Amino acid sequence: MSSCWDYGPLGVELKRNVKQAWWQAVVQKRDDMVGLDTSILMHPQVWAASGHMEGFSDPLVECKSCHLRWRADENKNDKCPDCGGELTEPRQFNLMFKTFMGPVEDEASIVYLRPETAQGIFVNFENVVNTTRKRLPFGIAQIGKSFRNEITTGNFIFRSREFEQMEIEFFVKPGTDKEWFDYWLKERLEWYKELGIKKENLRLRQHAKGELAHYARECYDIEYLFPMGWSELEGIANRGDFDLVQHANFSGKSLSYLDEESKEHIIPYIIEPSAGVDRSVLAFLYNAYDEEPDKDEIRVVLHLHPSLAPLKVAILPLSRRQPLVKLAKELYADLRQCWQAGYDDSQSIGRRYRRQDEIGTPFCVTVDFQSLDDKQVTIRERDSMKQIRVPITELSKTLTAKLNGEAFEVLPPGGSHWLGF
Repeated sequence: MSSCWDYGPLGVELKRNVKQAWWQAVVQKRDDMVGLDTSILMHPQVWAASGHMEGFSDPLVECKSCHLRWRADENKNDKCPDCGGELTEPRQFNLMFKTFMGPVEDEASIVYLRPETAQGIFVNFENVVNTTRKRLPFGIAQIGKSFRNEITTGNFIFRSREFEQMEIEFFVKPGTDKEWFDYWLKERLEWYKELGIKKENLRLRQHAKGELAHYARECYDIEYLFPMGWSELEGIANRGDFDLVQHANFSGKSLSYLDEESKEHIIPYIIEPSAGVDRSVLAFLYNAYDEEPDKDEIRVVLHLHPSLAPLKVAILPLSRRQPLVKLAKELYADLRQCWQAGYDDSQSIGRRYRRQDEIGTPFCVTVDFQSLDDKQVTIRERDSMKQIRVPITELSKTLTAKLNGEAFEVLPPGGSHWLGF
């Protein structure tokens, strides 16, 4: 069970924010994309049509001494890397999880946990066309869990047997697929950069002909420079018309599309950008983590993009005295209506700033004794540690502007937003 991971209160917020940022970029802000949420359990014939029943396998070797198992293509030695024992000959191992549907466990009740989210989109293609009246080119997006009985897992949450995908199937007219393939390569690479991934830690890697999946006409990986080396974040593939043709053949139902211009029935080609949620979370964490000298200490800080940060703002009363706590908790209750917010009144204000820096909170709001008189509070920015003082009535508006990217500048002495320490 070492590849099974639980996300805690902050981790689940980070993961949710990554998914939300993706959904906003590819669905909400576009008029050529719709969303879908398909079942994890589907008819076994779906997986026969897709090729997973026959071809979704890895070569497995086993140590004859300690009985540890390895992917043959990951173990380049003739001996067991753990104990040095002799290895068996490679045999193919299907990666799909098998289970049973219904009260009787027999061949007729076998179903599989989906190894990818794509097939649920393909079998719903006609339903989406009929209900949304979308015209080519258009896409269908989905976020969901997938399951692969990986022989070798590891590198924290990079490779696990239960994972989450963010996947697009973009349907285009044959002959325009190369144009759209190049478009989505650029579009998806820019998404990571816009959310703060350093461009020197990103690259595109083209799949060689012998490496291409059986359905792919062309494929690139977006790779990130993890501590364990360059590894895949997202794959962008030109799947041609393979999937719709296969599902039409196996189901006996046409999945053609009536082109209004030519009045002909065509089988669309499919461009597929497929990203891993967990791998994206890992990349954003690695990219954001920093240790900075701060006087005699080291400041640990997560430079997360504000849209990804688990908490957007933390409210910190300077003291636990009741007037300050009362005002701070009132502000905390108000801000929670807009953002995920935190509240902390334990230990020194410096320690509390550091705790928020470590979890990537972009802004802290300090309520001090002067706040009781002038009805102003101090906003401290995570990355620069600059501070400004603003009226409480302007707090929500100011935070909104800062979270949306407005520059954080301290005005000179005498300016209405300047804090003199």
